[in-house]
Amino acid sequence: MTQMLPVAPHSSVQARPVGLMARLWWPVWVAVLLGLTACAAPAVRDQQGAPRTDFDSTDADRRAAPRLELAGAYFARGQYKTALDEIKQVLAVKPNMREAINMRGLIYAAMGESQLADENFRQALQLYPQDPDTLHNYGWFLCQQKRWPAAQTQFDLALAQSNYRAPARTWLAKGVCAASVGRMTEAEQALQKAFEFDPASPVVAYNFADVLYRSQQYERARFYIRRVNAQTEQSNAQSLWLALRIERRLGNSAGVDELSQLLRRRHPQSPELQALDGGRFDE
Repeated sequence: MTQMLPVAPHSSVQARPVGLMARLWWPVWVAVLLGLTACAAPAVRDQQGAPRTDFDSTDADRRAAPRLELAGAYFARGQYKTALDEIKQVLAVKPNMREAINMRGLIYAAMGESQLADENFRQALQLYPQDPDTLHNYGWFLCQQKRWPAAQTQFDLALAQSNYRAPARTWLAKGVCAASVGRMTEAEQALQKAFEFDPASPVVAYNFADVLYRSQQYERARFYIRRVNAQTEQSNAQSLWLALRIERRLGNSAGVDELSQLLRRRHPQSPELQALDGGRFDE
């Protein structure tokens, strides 16, 4: 697989997915993985089925929340043991907390503890068998273990849940996973769906462009990578490098020169600039 997302720590949980997911926009990808944001998590309800509010929060909820947030921050920085310590303290006060169990599985995976991670996700699915976030995270773990059919099953189950409010991230993960095993048609279809659900996402646009480039669909790839590079705060060495290679394939020497200058000026120490200087366009 080729490298994929933001400035990220390297770990087995990423396992070099396609495109940008390993080095680019890492905080975004952590959120994609964990599904801990309000927009992604299903509403919490009381025993009568009514939505819970802050008024209903227990002391355990209030004690667990800041530690869960800390664990996520440590995980994003690659401080896995510290993140795991925080999660253990969360689970000490809320043993079946869905978000904490999910994060523990991702931490185990990042630490290379594949068996513990697998057992953890299975435990989570016993507690929450139709939870789309858990299904998504287990699917991503299975993808990193190169268990593509099993991963696809989990992604499809997540997408089938009527209460799922973040389908774009699972279509993205499914597309990245498919591309990582050479299933380019399936990857293209999944990333097209991800783009339909979240056309503003630079992560989706980059990975879609990367798959189209690898499938020799250069004009279409140009369209999506230009969406990323049009905003300076979104572009990085990888996105500029992909755009440069696309323009080279299209025979646009002026475009190649312009992107070369941008890459050299903005990212003088990047591996992408080293590849450019070495003429390694097809790595």
